[in-house]
Amino acid sequence: MKKNLKEAIKGRRTYYAINDKSPISDDQIKEIIDFAVLHVPSSFNSQSTRVVLLLNDNHKKLWDIVKSVLKKLVSPEAFPATEAKIDGAFAAGHGTILFYEDTDVVKGLQDAFPAYSENFPVWSQHTSAMHQFAIWTMLEEAGLGASLQHYNPIIDEEVAKAFNISPKWKLIAQMPFGTPTSEAGPKEFQPLESRVVVFK
Repeated sequence: MKKNLKEAIKGRRTYYAINDKSPISDDQIKEIIDFAVLHVPSSFNSQSTRVVLLLNDNHKKLWDIVKSVLKKLVSPEAFPATEAKIDGAFAAGHGTILFYEDTDVVKGLQDAFPAYSENFPVWSQHTSAMHQFAIWTMLEEAGLGASLQHYNPIIDEEVAKAFNISPKWKLIAQMPFGTPTSEAGPKEFQPLESRVVVFK
């Protein structure tokens, strides 16, 4: 049964326990991404977000790159735990979505509107965040679990080489996804009274 927007937002959680199955087709996953890229707002209608969908061997290749990079940075004693986390929580999934921002677009806006120059990189991050949330929520509604990872910038160069990504695209986040194999843990909420202020 399809969820309404509030239910999908409430159900959207971080899932580390996922497998390589999907309740929807890869074409439907692409449709979710296409919908978000078309309709999620961006500052000055910049449309600066770029999204890369990695499936099958390409999904596995990404996480092999992450492990290869981390192996050079993490101590030999700590690396087995790092590798197990990546293999069990991220590489085990059905695919990964890479979120990029096109720096050429951001620079163009900085040049066109110098009074706001300092703000455009920040607004670009806001734009990316909205795309991440929209796609994550739609994946949840479709029965997929995901998490948001940030191995950038240490993996940026190797990932760009592996997938022929433009050097003008800045990697913001990685979203591995798959069918959840267990429920998400309980979520604690701080009091709304300390987080929302209303003036009437």
